[in-house]
Amino acid sequence: MNSSEQFEVEWTVVGSDIGPLFLAATGEGLVSVVFHADGAVRDRVLDRLRARLGAEPVEAPGSARLAEPIRQLAAYFAGELRAFELPLDWSLISGFNRQVLRELAATVPYGSVVGYGELAERVGQPGAAQAVGAAMGSNPLPVVVPCHRVVESDGGLGGFGGGLETKRMLLALEGVLPRPLF
Repeated sequence: MNSSEQFEVEWTVVGSDIGPLFLAATGEGLVSVVFHADGAVRDRVLDRLRARLGAEPVEAPGSARLAEPIRQLAAYFAGELRAFELPLDWSLISGFNRQVLRELAATVPYGSVVGYGELAERVGQPGAAQAVGAAMGSNPLPVVVPCHRVVESDGGLGGFGGGLETKRMLLALEGVLPRPLF
């Protein structure tokens, strides 16, 4: 793959159990997942990708780069997939935030949760629970890098960029919370 192919950004919007998801990939892998991807959200994400990656994102619903992320997300929402196996492009996140998100992806499996403080300890930064919360808020790959699995130490849900109802739905899908009755 040449360097121009690596930095091309292809994107699409797909339906899911939690609403439309914006997906973007580069030659390195999946680079962005965004909740509630209506027109205004999609336009803001495209502007941000242009600025951060220095490339013009191309709509590519049939893209080979996006086919496997789409397949795995559909399997996840169908309850058939518990661990994503996708190449990820981490270029939208760096430093402490990247370290925390990589730790989360590697050590907090489907159907489990971790506290903000515990995750801070795991990356060698005890007392950095608020910074872990900020890292979760900056996660460019939610669902795939499961920031919904990070909760408050007292059992509260904590925050979530996709909204607390979305976080509840994802945790219910994974069996952490009961499914709503209606």
